[in-house]
Amino acid sequence: MGTHYDGALIPDEMRRNFDVYDRINELGIDLGTFDDNVGSLANAGIAGVVVQESGLVYLSGTGGGTYPMNDDADRIEHGIAGAQDAADVLITRLHWALSCGGEGDLNDVLYTVKALGMVVSPGGGATSAGPPVTNGFSFRWQSVFGGPKSDYAENGVDPGGFAGIHARSAIGGFDGRFSIEPEIIVAVPPSLTREIIMNRGWVFPLPPAMLEKVKAQRG
Repeated sequence: MGTHYDGALIPDEMRRNFDVYDRINELGIDLGTFDDNVGSLANAGIAGVVVQESGLVYLSGTGGGTYPMNDDADRIEHGIAGAQDAADVLITRLHWALSCGGEGDLNDVLYTVKALGMVVSPGGGATSAGPPVTNGFSFRWQSVFGGPKSDYAENGVDPGGFAGIHARSAIGGFDGRFSIEPEIIVAVPPSLTREIIMNRGWVFPLPPAMLEKVKAQRG
């Protein structure tokens, strides 16, 4: 497990017993490279990630899918696939936000706090697509970090634990040329967020001076 995770206050019965990156590899999630994923905040309108000294990590939403949702079964399956893709994007973003300065990585995630799935369903959201489409995101997240609906669960229990299950809202009624925009909040050890903040600040991508500092540290 991660260095910070090992020292965290977690009941022994709920400690994760697997390497998150083993699951990421098995699920075929490509985390990319530093150069592809770690950039500058120059001219940015919003941050992709904000870390808080308490240990909370807030991720901005990302779009998934290309069609708005309705009650058609094939359309919902498209939305579910798009939501899974969005989960992969946020897992990748979280990886680099925690690891780009060498402070920690995804194995330091203690648990997942809250997700919000905003499903594109024009006409006031008069469709039942919201929860099942957002499940594509939530269940993919559980497959990586552990949860009752993960790909690794048997009889509703993931032998790897429950760090991926989260409180959630799934709402529809938006216009857009995509299917869903999910966002999520996770908890990591405060020792990790304090180290990140002291080394390179609390936002990701990085302020220009911090980006140059991290690049220099990496050699």
